[in-house]
Amino acid sequence: MSMMKGVMLANRISSILRANATAKGQSLAALYSSSRNYSSSGADTDLIVVGSGPGGYVAAIKAAQLGLKTVCVEKNPTLGGTCLNVGCIPSKSLLNNSHLYHMAHGKDLVNRGIEFDGLRLNLPKMMEQKSSSVKALTGGIAHLFKKNNVTRVDGYGRVSGPNEVTVTKEDGSLEKLTTKNILLAVGSEVTPFPGIEVDEKQIVSSTGALSLDKVPEKLILIGAGVIGVELGSVWQRLGAQVTCVEFLGHVGGLGIDMEVARNFQRSLTKQGLKFKLNTKVMGATKSGDKITVSVEGAKDGKKEDLECDTLLVCIGRRPYTQDIGLDTVGLQLDNRGRVPVNSRFQTNVPSIYAIGDCIHGPMLAHKAEDEGIICVEGICGGAVHIDYNCVPSVIYTHPEVAWVGKTEEQLKEEKVEYKVGTFPLAANSRAKCTNDTDGFMKVLSDKSTDRLLGAHMIASCAGELINEAALAMEYGASCEDIARVCHAHPTVSEAFREANLAAYFGKPVNF
Repeated sequence: MSMMKGVMLANRISSILRANATAKGQSLAALYSSSRNYSSSGADTDLIVVGSGPGGYVAAIKAAQLGLKTVCVEKNPTLGGTCLNVGCIPSKSLLNNSHLYHMAHGKDLVNRGIEFDGLRLNLPKMMEQKSSSVKALTGGIAHLFKKNNVTRVDGYGRVSGPNEVTVTKEDGSLEKLTTKNILLAVGSEVTPFPGIEVDEKQIVSSTGALSLDKVPEKLILIGAGVIGVELGSVWQRLGAQVTCVEFLGHVGGLGIDMEVARNFQRSLTKQGLKFKLNTKVMGATKSGDKITVSVEGAKDGKKEDLECDTLLVCIGRRPYTQDIGLDTVGLQLDNRGRVPVNSRFQTNVPSIYAIGDCIHGPMLAHKAEDEGIICVEGICGGAVHIDYNCVPSVIYTHPEVAWVGKTEEQLKEEKVEYKVGTFPLAANSRAKCTNDTDGFMKVLSDKSTDRLLGAHMIASCAGELINEAALAMEYGASCEDIARVCHAHPTVSEAFREANLAAYFGKPVNF
């Protein structure tokens, strides 16, 4: 048995032991119910969740399922937070539909033997489909709240005591809610650019860029991170001339492997996006329907003016932690405006917890969801564990870019000896027969143990495939373990298998 197989067996035995211990004892719900002791403040609920984004609504549902009397406070008229309303969901709708238009408008479908005349873009209809998706999903959360007996309270929630949340209603009235525990799932907001005022018409944030009423002739993006390249791709496919201005020397934001970033940029450039890297924006001025953006080289100081009719400011997001009453309980923020928590997501006020974008770690919806579930399980007496190294990241362009674990740059910095296995999609049978060969698979493994340390992908289905890598890493798999698992043929997943084969054996079979 290999060392990695021994690790996997140990993990499985540990899981079985935990399951047996739970079976012999009490369920988390029963454990909490038997030990429930309301605070001296006379709390009328067990948990108040402030915010109904992916972290908040999932935490509220899980808490209710575990037997906690749960209230969720939301300031917006619809549930789901930024992700469902003006983030992940509407952007993926536009990314998908703009890609279909791009395939039809260009030579892609013609090269596949599909020809037709009279193609035109109906932007209002595309926006309508996006809105329908959002409405269905936000309405679905409301249904799940009712199904699981989560009480929804509309209004702006502020912490007003260790066991109290004061909700400001739309009419200005106040409602005080008492509780045993408070969970802050307040999320994040768009980071403003100093000196550039967003009007969500000509100068837009990611929110406004999801609802433009016409395709810009020239669009400039400030920031070529995940949000920038996704929204830039949408409007470039629909006909805009897109230029991305990025202070860093690469696209894709922080955390991306540099080899992947270079290949990713080449792919986007081939599609028509333009990039000005190592460039900082000095300011922007409006004159009628035109905007002049002044930029300067971060290294050479070269100045230049760029003109556009729409400017998209997407330099990131910041925690939404101001004006939510944290000072009333002596809760201090860190230097990035985040709420400090311990390994159980507990703040320095024992009855107050926090998850998601307002604490440390990547600002990802699925990270917040996991934290929400784990946090409330911990409140009920369960074990609390999350490995942030196994949280995957995805950029939903075409091709998609996805990664989990360490990059080459991180391993070098940590002085970890590693092996690299790569495999091009051009040699993958499924990618070739679908004419979608832009991309490659890359895995990094420990040189001595063969344990998978990181996986990085560029492929049309990278967002789906990365979860195989995340599962493997969570259970301590080696590259040999993955390579010896039978993968269906023909599938793109075989390229991931081949990359693992290359890492442990030194070369793949089909390349």
